[in-house]
Amino acid sequence: MPIYRGEGGSGDSSTDAYASQVALDAQTATTKANEAANSATAAAASATAAAASESAVSTDAAAAEAAKIAAQAAQTAAELAETNAETAETNAETAETNAAASASAASTSATNASNSASAASTSETNAASSASSASTSATNASNSASAASTSETNAATSASNAATSESNAATSASSASTSASNAATSETNAANSATAAAASAADAAATAASIGDLDSLSDVTITTVASGEVLKYNGTAWVNGTASTVASLDDLTDVSVASPSDGQSLVYNATSGDWEATTVTQATLVFPFFNASATLDTISLLSNQNLPFFKADGTQDNITVTT
Repeated sequence: MPIYRGEGGSGDSSTDAYASQVALDAQTATTKANEAANSATAAAASATAAAASESAVSTDAAAAEAAKIAAQAAQTAAELAETNAETAETNAETAETNAAASASAASTSATNASNSASAASTSETNAASSASSASTSATNASNSASAASTSETNAATSASNAATSESNAATSASSASTSASNAATSETNAANSATAAAASAADAAATAASIGDLDSLSDVTITTVASGEVLKYNGTAWVNGTASTVASLDDLTDVSVASPSDGQSLVYNATSGDWEATTVTQATLVFPFFNASATLDTISLLSNQNLPFFKADGTQDNITVTT
């Protein structure tokens, strides 16, 4: 009874056509296995990228985790497909002894390979989604870096403003310290001045207490003082007495002008020691000159007298003499 052996139809299991078909199926299974392995490698790379995206951007952790899970599922499916392909290859190698089993295994391998291709396509889709998520994560990370740079700039500005405020505060503190020092110095000076003033007041009070009345002074002698008397010096001490009044010049003790006459002057007499009324004789000055007759003549020079003289043009003029 003939057995169905796949595309070769019925016939001897050892024919070249069947062997070629088995070899072709084995090669196809190997190719699918390689493709599945490549899919697994790509899925592993997708998983690595998804893990990196998860580590780099914490805000996209959920999406990266989903991509990782999908990639792991794709890797598992690819590894299963590879295992199935290897099983198919083994079955193909033993197809000569068990063609029906090999054909069935080849058919199963083809189905599995198709499933693997579908799984690989799904993995590719998931990898593309992971790449898109990773790109979004990178964009978010860039935005976060930009925001962090802005925050750093703002922080630097705030630090600079804080340093300026600190410098201004230090200057104000120094000024306040100087003002406080000046105030303390002024307070000390005021206290010293108050102490000196108190000492001066005490000295003045002691001096006033020690002075007593006028008669207590060593160079003053007051004897039976009367109203209207004055204190005058007698050559030895200050004594009380009646004030001298001068009604006329002759009342002075060193002046003697009993009967003065008009034109007299007050002249000191060293012999008597008095100022006396005396007639002063005015000295006569004689000025020689040549008169109009070319004769030598003289003129007395008296106060307010005109002194004649001739000018260069031959005319006569006068000079008023003042003595």
